[in-house]
Amino acid sequence: MLNKEILQVNHLSKSFGTHQVLKDIDFTVKKGDVTSIIGASGSGKSTLLRCINLLETPTSGEIFFQGEDIRHRKGGASAYRAKVGMVFQSFNLFNNMTVLENCVVGQTKVLKKGKKEAEETAMKFLTKVGMAPYINAKPRQISGGQKQRVAIARALAMNPDVLLFDEPTSALDPEMVGEVLSVMRDLAADGLTMLVVTHEMAFARDVSNRVVFMRDGVIWEDASPEELFSNPQREETKEFLSRFMER
Repeated sequence: MLNKEILQVNHLSKSFGTHQVLKDIDFTVKKGDVTSIIGASGSGKSTLLRCINLLETPTSGEIFFQGEDIRHRKGGASAYRAKVGMVFQSFNLFNNMTVLENCVVGQTKVLKKGKKEAEETAMKFLTKVGMAPYINAKPRQISGGQKQRVAIARALAMNPDVLLFDEPTSALDPEMVGEVLSVMRDLAADGLTMLVVTHEMAFARDVSNRVVFMRDGVIWEDASPEELFSNPQREETKEFLSRFMER
């Protein structure tokens, strides 16, 4: 069912000591949305994602997932993270495990699947991201782009309702960026609900159905890609986009 709100963020704030990183954020994610969050470094984008994933505890405000306050959800943070998965810029793979084992361990530990079923699911998604030939490799034996594709397959194997991407291409060499963005484009076309913090403006413009511009811990503008890129309403948005377009 499209247009059903899957995540709702109300009056979210986050401070580290005296430094307020997020200020009164209101935000919703609907099923099937591909939302790109853009803005300069230090604008609070990654902290917002980490709060949504409960890797950081919000200082104030509420986050609801499918209408339920995530702080009081049954099963705790790990069960919630299975449903709201995250792909990190630094991959976060287990270096002592093979590609296949990396995609199996969460399923067996968190979802309590049997090993055979978990391996079948892992193979399905490793095949989808083009990593089936590398199932016996360790992370150190594959490239950065390949590691990120494994990380995406690992997240998909948990059957998430929403997938959060925290600058998934920023740690990659330029020639590897395309292969990861290609996988993400395919996931968007499949209807996966995605929330993507990115510096890839072409992805934000061409793949998202919604773009959020953050600055100084605040959402300054929230619009369709057509509106935001062709007719930004705020001077700060115009200035940010013009800097990026010059590059």
